[in-house]
Amino acid sequence: MENKDIMQEVTVSGKYLEYKGRPLVREDNTICYGFMEDPYILQMTIMTTKQQNNKEVPDKILIQIVKTDKNLSAQERIVKQDMKTGLYDAFDIGLIWLERYLA
Repeated sequence: MENKDIMQEVTVSGKYLEYKGRPLVREDNTICYGFMEDPYILQMTIMTTKQQNNKEVPDKILIQIVKTDKNLSAQERIVKQDMKTGLYDAFDIGLIWLERYLA
């Protein structure tokens, strides 16, 4: 998957950005992907940034598959996590994980 492929599939529907038919929402350094009605979502937290071509871009990203069950504690909701370098790599592996958990 190339960066240009991601951008071609991103659309704005209502007030949320969508990718492959699921909402993609960013608030501060946290990016959430998926429907809260599903049993799992992908959550990515930007831990560090770096300068690239005079722009600040995400560097270290904590990726997590999170259960949406609000009855669980925050720690119990995390089912898988890892740290990746770069938003593209983090989102790429996070999408694979999410699809597996939702299957």
